[in-house]
Amino acid sequence: MSKVVYEGWMVRYGRRKIGRSFIHMRFFVLENRLLAYYKRKPQDSQVPIKTLLIDGNYRVEDRGLKTHHGHMLYVLSVYNKKEKYHRITMAAFNIQEVLIWKEKIESVIDQHQEPQIANGNKYVSFEYKSGMDNGRTASSSDHECQFSAQEDEVGAPSSLLRRTTIGNGPPDSIFDWTQECDSELANHNANNQAFSGKHWRLLQCQNGLRIFEELVEVDYLPRSCSRAMKAVGVVEATCEEIFGLVMSMDGTRFEWDCSFQYGSLVEEVDGHTAILYHRLQLDWFPLFVWPRDLCYVRYWRRNDDGSYVVLFRSREHENCGQQPGYVRAHVESGGFNISPLKSRNGKPRTQVQHLMQVDLKGWGVGYVSSFQQHCLLQMLNSVAGLREWFAQIDERGAPPRIPVMVNMASSSVSSVKTQKIDELSVPPGPSLDQTNAASRNSVMMDEYSDEDEEQMPEAEQEACPTKSDNDAKRTAPKEEPFEKIDLSCFSGNLRRDDRENSRDCWRISDGNNFRVRSKHFCFNKTKIPAGKHLMDLVAVDWFKDTKRMDHVARHHGCAAQVASEKGLFSLVFNVQVPGSTHYSMVFYFVTRELVPGSLLYRFVEGDDEFRNSRLKLIPSVPKGSWIVRQSVGSTPCLLGKAVDCNYIRGPKYLEVDIDIGSSTVANGVLGLVIGVITTLVVDMAFLVQANTTDELPERLIGAVRVSHIDLSSAIVPKLDADPSRLY
Repeated sequence: MSKVVYEGWMVRYGRRKIGRSFIHMRFFVLENRLLAYYKRKPQDSQVPIKTLLIDGNYRVEDRGLKTHHGHMLYVLSVYNKKEKYHRITMAAFNIQEVLIWKEKIESVIDQHQEPQIANGNKYVSFEYKSGMDNGRTASSSDHECQFSAQEDEVGAPSSLLRRTTIGNGPPDSIFDWTQECDSELANHNANNQAFSGKHWRLLQCQNGLRIFEELVEVDYLPRSCSRAMKAVGVVEATCEEIFGLVMSMDGTRFEWDCSFQYGSLVEEVDGHTAILYHRLQLDWFPLFVWPRDLCYVRYWRRNDDGSYVVLFRSREHENCGQQPGYVRAHVESGGFNISPLKSRNGKPRTQVQHLMQVDLKGWGVGYVSSFQQHCLLQMLNSVAGLREWFAQIDERGAPPRIPVMVNMASSSVSSVKTQKIDELSVPPGPSLDQTNAASRNSVMMDEYSDEDEEQMPEAEQEACPTKSDNDAKRTAPKEEPFEKIDLSCFSGNLRRDDRENSRDCWRISDGNNFRVRSKHFCFNKTKIPAGKHLMDLVAVDWFKDTKRMDHVARHHGCAAQVASEKGLFSLVFNVQVPGSTHYSMVFYFVTRELVPGSLLYRFVEGDDEFRNSRLKLIPSVPKGSWIVRQSVGSTPCLLGKAVDCNYIRGPKYLEVDIDIGSSTVANGVLGLVIGVITTLVVDMAFLVQANTTDELPERLIGAVRVSHIDLSSAIVPKLDADPSRLY
């Protein structure tokens, strides 16, 4: 009887013959012994792209982290140890999903070990001890298989350890401070006296953290060998969430690490070891003290108890020499120890230890004793930053942010070449149904090609090349602008002025000022400059009256009527501002015709529920007071969910009346804005939100900039009583 052990969307990861990695989104199914993947969620009689029939000869490798165009993937490989070409390599953007798949596949392998027992060989799971050379308990993700060659030998011992992970273990230069030092380790590190006896004393409590200083049992501590310090705190998040944030080197790090200025990847050694470049943001007399930077090796592992260890140690690298204007600091030892605690009130809790032993170099260290400690405390305060970051976010169930690093080696390549490589290297994949989209990995991609490339071992890289991604054709119709419209016949009572410092006017805002969802937003959450608009903004009206003005397309001679007479289609946004005097700012967007089946077409022809769930506004205040800019913000807003929207559909137009006064929050912001409106420059972009890969990337309907509006310039409109004259 067929039994699905586990299924879900994962990333197909591999390398082409030319050495460039590729990724596709595929739907993986583990059914009984059969592991298979499909382009989309399988229906009846659908043929999989590739299958593996798992038995006792199969192994699961945790390949750790792989960097693909700045995005870090957690990679898992399932292969037959006797036939190396029988393998499937999958990946995910979060480590939780990889761990689940690893556990499920290993359970299937364990269930099919009986034939091996009959032959006198039994493969068992194990708790690996990194031996014996350093006295620590091994993890499930930090060691290179030491038994693969032994498994292939004839007459192997009757009890063999199954290879489950790869990784070369921590480099010899890295000291694992997360394990207690025993006598053997102390003898091994005899010349590193700072660690020959490790004891800690509480130095202070700060920002909810306990700060410890190392007590070293030595008679003399060289000036260059500083004492280690560590911060210990509790964060209400899972180990996996914290680990993903700690490993990131993107803009997210600015939100929790006050000592971070810049970081990039120098070299990826293997799935668990990388060389990084890191610039420190230290605030100790910056006018007199040169900034510091680091080049260090970072190693990570996951222990069997679910904890994570991230270790640092400085090292030199040929591609990361001294940088002008920076003093190269030296990390003797450092990193994070992320350990699970019992949950409290249903919330996950994790203990985070952050240790740093660093020599900041330069004259300040030798002559000003407070310099070293002040800078160390600033770095250790990142634990408090982690705690507050997780305490202030609500989207705990959303897909985790993708850690991004920029490769230093590629920084000298021209932007044109980089753009071409990106276009060829970031493939789309299949769309998800709504159930799976809300579950574990929660990613959506479009189809990439008709056939997947066969995955070969990375060392050989003999997979056949396929068509480039820019050859993939889109299946959904897309809105493309037609020939340009003559705008001279349209007018509104608010004048257009494209000069930079003009007042009481409007102009078309550059689409690149706004960032919208990219083609691959559903799986990597990236956004791109919006680019060209779908419709032309032809006129803006600025009205006032004693009552709210609805259905302003009735206004005689307005741009919507002119467009209708010329056979053009109009989309009218009537932004209604309540008060003792009611105001309306009306934007008229025009196009020759809508593309049937396109997202914009579906918005125009859809019902109000669909329109309310998709109409989006992106606001911005380029010029204005700080309080107004903070109140308005620049976060995209679904208008139909924030305020009341009334839709009036005509044969050649759709009007959207947006009642700002229907929202208490919007009214509060409006109260701040209306009093200082003459000092403001406001950008607004209208678009229809894209939720699936067939609809992506998002395109702006249009965007406008209104500058220093004068309330007295508004006029009272003359609205036609009989809207039939529009037809």
